[in-house]
Amino acid sequence: MIREFVTINRGTIESGKTVIGNKSYLMASTHVAHDCIIGESVIMSNLATLGGHVEVDDKVIISGGVLVHQFCKIGSFSFIGGGYRVVQDVPPFIMAAGEPLKYSGINSIGLRRNGFSINTRKVIKEAYRLLFREKLSREKALVEIKNTLPINTEIKKIISFIENSNRGLI
Repeated sequence: MIREFVTINRGTIESGKTVIGNKSYLMASTHVAHDCIIGESVIMSNLATLGGHVEVDDKVIISGGVLVHQFCKIGSFSFIGGGYRVVQDVPPFIMAAGEPLKYSGINSIGLRRNGFSINTRKVIKEAYRLLFREKLSREKALVEIKNTLPINTEIKKIISFIENSNRGLI
């Protein structure tokens, strides 16, 4: 669903396309710049703006007034609080808020609403505790995650996202 005054720019020669997934909801006055890829069931609230080449995975909620810098990636099932700037990649399954934008916990409500079990949510929370709360280097946190947690689909997704981040993590 695309509401009033939404702007969507087509792709440039570089990638050739801008993609918006099924069941996504772009509220009034949102902007999707050139060469963006938006997954399925994404919600962009009023005045949210994506710079060029941004990638937004499935089931992300971008609150009102959020500005996303070009080339950033936002992981699936994440939630970005209203009015903040995204200048680095936002990993999957988390809530992000604050200035500068930072990890604010896992998106437990969104995960619960989407059928993630309590055990899966606990494992995701533990992975992010190691990454963001233990004051480990990113490399050491990844080693700990790989060595101490069950490598389920969600943990694989977290590891892959972190390893493939080009802009760095929030």
